[in-house]
Amino acid sequence: RDLDGLVGSEMCIETVAVQLSPTVSEIADIKTAVSEAVTNAIVHGYEGTRGTVILRASIDGTLLTIEITDKGRGIADIPQAMEPFFTTHPEQERSGMGFAVMQTFMDDLRVTSTPGQGTTVRMKKRILTTPIM
Repeated sequence: RDLDGLVGSEMCIETVAVQLSPTVSEIADIKTAVSEAVTNAIVHGYEGTRGTVILRASIDGTLLTIEITDKGRGIADIPQAMEPFFTTHPEQERSGMGFAVMQTFMDDLRVTSTPGQGTTVRMKKRILTTPIM
C-alpha cells in the first residue's frame, strides 16, 4: 500500500471540498470516506500488485461528488461486499467495514464493478454551508 498516495488523495479532495466552506466535521467525514475507498482499491482491487487509482471530484452547487476508480480485479457480488463485516481477507484481520464507513459518512454511495475490469465507487455529500464565490 502506497501511503503517500493515500495521503495525497486526502489532500487532493480537501482542496476541492474547501471551495464549499465545509465544517471541520464535514471535511473529516469526506477524508475518511475517501481513505476507505482508496484503501479498498489498493488492497482488494490490486491484491498486492501495482495499479492506478483514479480520483475525480466535482461540485454542483453544494453537492460534492467523488469517484474513485481502479482497473483491478473487480467485485463479483457487490451487495455481499457491501455487507458489514464481510471480508475476503479474514487472515489479514480486515474488519469488512469499508463500505459501511463510506455509507455512514457520505449522503449517497454507489458501487459499480465488473470482475476482471475494475471498480468505481461514487460518493456524494451535500455541504450545508454557502460556497465561496
